[in-house]
Amino acid sequence: MIPQLLLYILIVVYFASLWKVFEKAGEEKWKGFVPILNILVSLKIMKKPWWWVFLFLVPGINLLMLVVLNVELGKSFGKRTFTDSLVAVLVPWFSIPQLAFDKNIIYTGPIDWTGKKKGSAREWGDAILFAIIAATIIRTFTLEAFTIPTGSMEKSLRVGDYLFVSKMSYGPRMPMTPVSFPFAHHTIPGTKKTQSYVEWFTQPYYRLPGFGDVERFDAVVFNFPAGDTIINDPELQGHNYYSIIQGNAYEIWRKNGRKDDFWANKDKYEAAARSFFEKRYGIKARPLDKRENYIKRCVGMPGDNFEIIDGVVHESGKKLDWPENAQMEYLVKTTGQLNPKLLKEQYDINPNDMSFDSETQSYLISMPESSLEEIKKLGVVESISLKLKDKGSYDGTSMPIFPNHPDYNWTEDNFGPLYIPKKGDVIDLSVENLPLYQRAIEVYEGNTVEEKEGQVLINGEVVSSYTFGQSYYMLMGDNRHHSADSRFWGFVPEDHVVGKAVFIWFSKDPYTGIRWDRVFNFVH
Repeated sequence: MIPQLLLYILIVVYFASLWKVFEKAGEEKWKGFVPILNILVSLKIMKKPWWWVFLFLVPGINLLMLVVLNVELGKSFGKRTFTDSLVAVLVPWFSIPQLAFDKNIIYTGPIDWTGKKKGSAREWGDAILFAIIAATIIRTFTLEAFTIPTGSMEKSLRVGDYLFVSKMSYGPRMPMTPVSFPFAHHTIPGTKKTQSYVEWFTQPYYRLPGFGDVERFDAVVFNFPAGDTIINDPELQGHNYYSIIQGNAYEIWRKNGRKDDFWANKDKYEAAARSFFEKRYGIKARPLDKRENYIKRCVGMPGDNFEIIDGVVHESGKKLDWPENAQMEYLVKTTGQLNPKLLKEQYDINPNDMSFDSETQSYLISMPESSLEEIKKLGVVESISLKLKDKGSYDGTSMPIFPNHPDYNWTEDNFGPLYIPKKGDVIDLSVENLPLYQRAIEVYEGNTVEEKEGQVLINGEVVSSYTFGQSYYMLMGDNRHHSADSRFWGFVPEDHVVGKAVFIWFSKDPYTGIRWDRVFNFVH
């Protein structure tokens, strides 16, 4: 609140002072009271390009440009020492009125560099400033480069793929934490825990118009919804905090001798788990646009009745085809050993997509359906069967599948049915279906939700329905048995969407080197 208040005061200061500043510089006083025009006149006084006015419209960049304006305006009135510039940066509420109303300060014009050679420090400073501004505008409004670090989208998008993600496809999202270290997401490069942004100045969610909306089967980049809270350790920051806490709470209960009912006492065990991680690593919250970037495929649209039956996604009872290169995990029973190097070289099966299951004495291999016939031809292969988990497989355990509640015995292969809300939907709420929608209502839409005496309370009032304020999606990785996605943590809200993966500009296999056949390919 205080930063916004200081910004509003600065705006008042500008309107109260610029008319006098303009008068001193020989401009008409009334121009100081006209928004946009007063910036153009200020640029004229400082002899800066008129098109800089557009930079004042870019969130994040506009704050930097205000600092530049304050400093350069001071230099045009003879305030050219390091101390003068520091005052203009730190306390413009004082420096701007001083320029206007101190009779001893007169307009001298900006420094005339004609015939003078700029020092190398100034030249480098100007070049770096321009590069930061240009790159920030490009990343915010058009395209941003991303890398695929994990195998959750194999074989569609692969580990080592370098992508361009289009912000224009769904409309550029304005920065919500605009004051941050250039080109860093949430951590300053070279550090492991130092955050790259400040939280004392934030802006609400707003998205500019785009070329279209999210469509089914799009490869979507989004901020990890369950990443609103993190364990402050580099190895754990990108993982699901809530799943880690619930899993460790279950382990505490199990090691405690299972003396009581876990779900009835879940809060107690989760508090113990939180206390452990808080003391060892620290726990912190992250703003929406600084959460981890994930990429998955959109398989569930707002308004869908979403269900997975034996690994196949259904929408309102209609079967949806797998993406062409999607992988499932198969049990491969053999009479001898399989050679991981050979499987990689001849069938492009990554070593980390292959393991040995001692329970079934079979290999577990994730691969596209198109690879099955070739693998069956191997002399040591006896049989291949799809590995699936039936509903109820997690009963009595920590319930890793959304909604992570014992009343819903879903698995990653048999999930739902679940209605996906769209903006404006009115959904009947009860104690029975509250687990499905509580996080969306409470966390993503900013309400307080309680269950009391068999009734649902939202913001302290008993309710029987809820109207959703935004649309939601279900996103899954194409590597269906090796992807942490909506099956584990639920809906992806519309305001978490970053952009659409559109183009692979480089690709390097961590095992075999550059994949020349993937360079300059469009994403499908």
